[in-house]
Amino acid sequence: MTAVLPSTYTVRPPSKEDAQAVLDLVAAYNTPVIGFADYTLEDAEDQLTEPGFDPATDGWLVFDDGRLVGYGSVFGKGDHRQLDLDVVTTDPVVERFLLDRVERRAAELAAEYGHPVVLVDIVNYQADKAREERLAGYGFERGTIFHRMRIDHDGAVPAPAVPDGVTVRRGAPDEASRRAAHDVLNASFAGQFGFSPRSYEEWHASLENFSGFDWSQQTLLELDGEVVAMRLCNDQFVEDENCGYIGRLGVLEKARGKGLAKFLLRDQFALDAAAGRTGTILHVDTNNPTPALGVYLSVGMQAVLVMEVWRREVPAA
Repeated sequence: MTAVLPSTYTVRPPSKEDAQAVLDLVAAYNTPVIGFADYTLEDAEDQLTEPGFDPATDGWLVFDDGRLVGYGSVFGKGDHRQLDLDVVTTDPVVERFLLDRVERRAAELAAEYGHPVVLVDIVNYQADKAREERLAGYGFERGTIFHRMRIDHDGAVPAPAVPDGVTVRRGAPDEASRRAAHDVLNASFAGQFGFSPRSYEEWHASLENFSGFDWSQQTLLELDGEVVAMRLCNDQFVEDENCGYIGRLGVLEKARGKGLAKFLLRDQFALDAAAGRTGTILHVDTNNPTPALGVYLSVGMQAVLVMEVWRREVPAA
């Protein structure tokens, strides 16, 4: 059944100027669930200005007498077979209203991109059992579980030895190095849950828009003259946790088992410690077809937060 908002409520698209209000809404929801906001003003601004996100059609703000009580959005990458949705509110009626809007837009996107159905994903903290029950009631099913992994740094961390035969290329001073990272990313993450390959232009534009990233945070590994591994870091967790963040780490299948991932991890730990960071964070899909979780545990990282991705199919309009 389609939800109907009270007559006093108003709805409009979001803009970058709404970032503080969105932050306040997210913080008010997350803090009772996990004990902290897990969101910053820069996160909100980046989300609202992400290239490819059209607020006029893909975002909704719900107000009660001028007070923001709900935020919803839908966002697609690459071929848009899989869409990420976000719904934040403490009001079940507003939640149902926003999910209706998201589903309707997802159906339109499926038709626009020529798909009979699309997959829509929403992230839920595992601690939020009430929302989990509501998502199940809306027809979502648990798709996978992500762990936020962290290692703390108490003083200097020794830099690891570079594996034999490997050349380390730090930074991305030219398009060739950026394209090399993009190629390894798409190849190494192919087939993983929720990963949508993006064109180089789309991927590059997204990173250029991200306030916490600059190209000095890219690292490539070469083996026999070929780029076989990449690492992209950013400052997403500097403001709220003073931690470095490994956003992407990928190794081509043919180069796995040579210690490249462990080198990239330990190398970043040393860099973060030298920069005065209290730790390093990353996220891992516990159902990853590669042994990624075991690798992270083996270098001393531990799970500090558990998130689930809930998924459902939406047919084309």
